[in-house]
Amino acid sequence: MELLSALIAAVAGVVVGAVVGIFVGRRIEARQAELTRGTAQSEARGILEAAEREAGTLKRSAELAGKEEGFRLRDEQLRDVEDRRVELERLEKRVAEREESLEKKLDAMDQRQERVASREESLLTREKDLDISRKDLEQEKSGFQQRLETLAGMTAQDARSQLIERIEEEAKADAAQSVREIRERSRREAEREAKKIIAMSIQRMAVDHSSEITVSVVPLPSDDMTGRIIGREGRNIRSFEHATGVDVVVDDTPEAVILSSFDPIRREVARIAMQRLVSDGRIHPGRIEEVVEKASEDVKAEMHEAAELVLYELGIHGLHPQLVEVLGNLRYRTSYGQNQLQHGKEVALLAANMAAELGLDVEMTKRMGLLHDIGKGLTHTQEGSHVEIGFELCKRHDEPDQVLNAIVAHHGEEPARYPETFLVTAADAISGARPGARRESFEHYVKRLEKLEEIARSYAGVSKVYAIQAGREIRILVMPEKITDEEMAELSEKTARRIEDELQYPGQIKVVVVRETRAVNFAR
Repeated sequence: MELLSALIAAVAGVVVGAVVGIFVGRRIEARQAELTRGTAQSEARGILEAAEREAGTLKRSAELAGKEEGFRLRDEQLRDVEDRRVELERLEKRVAEREESLEKKLDAMDQRQERVASREESLLTREKDLDISRKDLEQEKSGFQQRLETLAGMTAQDARSQLIERIEEEAKADAAQSVREIRERSRREAEREAKKIIAMSIQRMAVDHSSEITVSVVPLPSDDMTGRIIGREGRNIRSFEHATGVDVVVDDTPEAVILSSFDPIRREVARIAMQRLVSDGRIHPGRIEEVVEKASEDVKAEMHEAAELVLYELGIHGLHPQLVEVLGNLRYRTSYGQNQLQHGKEVALLAANMAAELGLDVEMTKRMGLLHDIGKGLTHTQEGSHVEIGFELCKRHDEPDQVLNAIVAHHGEEPARYPETFLVTAADAISGARPGARRESFEHYVKRLEKLEEIARSYAGVSKVYAIQAGREIRILVMPEKITDEEMAELSEKTARRIEDELQYPGQIKVVVVRETRAVNFAR
């Protein structure tokens, strides 16, 4: 019981202590709160006072700043007013100076006008004096002229005309003499320079020529092969001639057979075919046709390759394929034994050398030289001269006008319009005139020319006859008092018909009749 009482008393003591602690703590907190509130109020009053002091300071600073800004603005306005006043004074001074200068100029102009008026009066007076003097001089001149006309027996106009005529005659004579001297000197220099250029071109193109003939010889391995070529009852040789269009000559020549034809392409096809048949040994009509066809294709390919090679060597590009094909035909075309493809190449190189020396178009000259005789590649298949055929062929394939002019002008069909055309014509003549380049029976050639001139000379009224262009043209000069213009055409027609009837010649012959009237006088 005592223990329980003691325990209760302890608990009660603890409770009472706690209550007392709580009460004391709250009193302490209240006291601290009062102290804190008093401190806060004191600080707040301090802050308010500091703020009032700062506000007063700011107010005084603002008032001072406002007063300073006002003073500054007033000073700036005063300065602006002063500057404007100074500027106005300067402008007024300039205006005053200009007015003074204008017054001086006006005074000077007045003085100048007075001087001008004075000069005008002086000039008028002088002009009147000059008019009087001029009239006096004209009267004196008229009197002198009348006296001179009386003494000379002619008017002034007549004397002036005679003087002008004499001066004109003397000037014409001097001019003619100068022109004659210049022409003569130019001709000598031109001839000398032309000979030099031609000689240089010929030397640079000094090549050998080989004339081509109308027969080909095919060697045989033995005489037994001759019989196999002929075949039973000659059927093999007949088949070969039919397929190739050449004549096969089998004579006493040992171990050889001769192929004859005017067409070199046919002859070359026949030669290749015959060589292949002989080497193969199988000779019969079916085999002959097969070999001939293959040989023909090979020859065409060879001609095309030869044309391409020439174009490559000359540096010519852009040629139409058909023109290349016709150029290939020239590989086996000849004129008086001269190969025409090599002739065209040589003409191109000769003309190009001369063009380079003269500063002309070298590339175009090469093209003109190569194509000038291209018509000869088709003369065996088309009607007309090689000039006409070549012109139409190149015109159809849009070749330049220079090329067309070279084709028709190198035989004198029309005048040369370009300097390169003259070079092509000269190169053509040089190429054909080389020793060994062409061959023809001289006797036959002379007889044909003599016959041409004889036919033309047989007509009345003919004064002179010239066979030119290697017999391709005959020029007839007639007497104008015996042959009229109307009779010229009739004479040309008659001569052409007689030449056709009485002569045999390659290509065509141009007949030109010339009727010329001259007036000749001599100055002594």
